[in-house]
Amino acid sequence: MQRFGTLSFGHYGPLGGGRELTARDSMLQAIDLAQGMDDLGANGIYFRVHHFARQQSSPMPLLAAIAARTQRIEMGTGVIDMRYENPLYLAEEAASVDLISDGRLALGVSRGSPETVVRGYESFGYASEDPRGADVAREHFDRFLRAIDGEGMAERDPNSPFGGGRGLQRIEPHSPGLRSRVWWGAGSRDTAEWAGRIGVNLMSSTLLTEDAGMPFDELQAEQIDLFRAAWAEAGHPGTPRTSVSRSIFPIVTQQDALYFGRPEGEGVGYIDGGRATFGRTYAAEPDVLVEQLKQDAALASADTLMLTIPSQLGVEYNLHVVETFAKHVAPALGWVGTRA
Repeated sequence: MQRFGTLSFGHYGPLGGGRELTARDSMLQAIDLAQGMDDLGANGIYFRVHHFARQQSSPMPLLAAIAARTQRIEMGTGVIDMRYENPLYLAEEAASVDLISDGRLALGVSRGSPETVVRGYESFGYASEDPRGADVAREHFDRFLRAIDGEGMAERDPNSPFGGGRGLQRIEPHSPGLRSRVWWGAGSRDTAEWAGRIGVNLMSSTLLTEDAGMPFDELQAEQIDLFRAAWAEAGHPGTPRTSVSRSIFPIVTQQDALYFGRPEGEGVGYIDGGRATFGRTYAAEPDVLVEQLKQDAALASADTLMLTIPSQLGVEYNLHVVETFAKHVAPALGWVGTRA
């Protein structure tokens, strides 16, 4: 593990006791958190994207605001649901944020996770033959990649009063190198291999959509190995990045113990029509955490760790979690901060 950041689900709504976190609160707090993490030297801040839910659904304005307020921290998504996306419009937005941030965008995309509505992407105008919309997601992703690679996407009009010309026109703006900062969120070994073959980075979360009868971290480490082997076999240049997400809470105060003193173990369940494997929650004193995390095979293999954070608990508490992890746990795992 060389880098770490946070992964926020961005929930908002009633908090109990008559209190409520609004959508505006959620976004403004995310910007404040990013600034605080940038000052601490954390490497990244990433956001889950869900439509028809009280969570982040349109991340690009938020990422652009964070880019304008920070200097070093990487910002991105984990992940955008490609079933819902106009691939050319996403290509324009992604290039814009990447340029504003000077190449600090980490754009995680995938087929998406289970929804709160039935085939919600159809309400956005996209039809699918697949009950889960995988065909639409792959089709949109292919077109998106071709667009950010600078491929011509529309025929020029030779009679246009705004320049004319012939041949195909690429999407603008164009951000060189953006392709190297695109990630695919893989929930299985097959999709991890596919990501390696096409040459994009790998995001793997605390949920894998398969059960191979082995511990979660070992299954995830195998997923990373297959991804890297597929990348090398395809002949892609350079070294791809890999990330895993974990729920990790160093317990150094009574408040920490109150919130997370009873961590949950990993397990197997059913989601989205199939068996799935869920990762555990790590919560303990820092020295105990270090020893536990050193035994996590996937964490040892990946270069980037995304800490899932309780965003509803506010900026101050989440900065406390990040700072405690950065001071007392991360250095023992190989972390190099942006201020190093």
